[in-house]
Amino acid sequence: MKHRVYIDGQEGTTGLQLQKRLASHKDVELLLIDEALRKDTGARRELINSADAVFLCLPDKAAIEAVSLVENDRVIVIDASTAHRTAPGWDYGFPELSPEHKNAIRNSRRIANPGCHATGFISLIYPLVKLGILPKDYPLTCHSITGYSGGGKKMIAEYESEKREYQYESPRQYGLALAHKHLPEMKHVTGISGVPIFNPIVCDFYSGMAVSVPLFTSMLNKKLTPCDMREALSEYYEGETLISVHGPTEDGFISANELRDTCRLKIHVFGNDEQITLVSVFDNLGKGASGAAVQNMNIALGLNEFESLI
Repeated sequence: MKHRVYIDGQEGTTGLQLQKRLASHKDVELLLIDEALRKDTGARRELINSADAVFLCLPDKAAIEAVSLVENDRVIVIDASTAHRTAPGWDYGFPELSPEHKNAIRNSRRIANPGCHATGFISLIYPLVKLGILPKDYPLTCHSITGYSGGGKKMIAEYESEKREYQYESPRQYGLALAHKHLPEMKHVTGISGVPIFNPIVCDFYSGMAVSVPLFTSMLNKKLTPCDMREALSEYYEGETLISVHGPTEDGFISANELRDTCRLKIHVFGNDEQITLVSVFDNLGKGASGAAVQNMNIALGLNEFESLI
């Protein structure tokens, strides 16, 4: 028997991506709301409570309101918004971080899907803190390059407009007040004592992301070479299907859109004895959004973890 799945917010970028992924999922029956009723509270409540799993692809306030509509204790809610990523009672949906994370997702009814930028940062920093390599009070800096689809429908329309301004051809840095919405989960999940200086940059390509963190080896708890660091991260993620660890590329370049249309994540480690740079490359719409959400659903429903992902 197929599991019934509803997407609340099916017309947004993540909602549309989820529909695309779930259309080929052999264990899922997708419940779709009539376009005329997609803001009707009663119709949404009925679909939410008749589903086995519900994805929330909504602004934070609307996601909180949607959770209040849940009356069936068996419904698994996977929230793609920022609303519950550090909230008590919600499990963080990044199963590769540890066996404890995966087990929590497996038994959860409330799963917070990670943010895209946060996914890249946490994939690099969480293992180093857990392994005792990185001090929790290290003054971290993070740079993140993303495709414009991460900005949702409005930004996609701006970038794809025939009348767009010439500035859209150039990388554009934003979050200039250093108060990006992903910072609370980046701090909370990794266990670091302060938030990093975070520099997000949107570029003129549709999807893909490269998140980089530079480190001084003299400031680590253990002074490692790039080879040592690569080995430590390789061992940490050993056996993971979607995450792999690599050194520098052969041509000396790293492309942020290399893994577009996939749910995989690559970690690159390079540098010298004094300085190391870590880079996490993935699709902001894949492992950074809808792909991660489907992975969490698969685990929580007891299905093949990678169904419709690879």
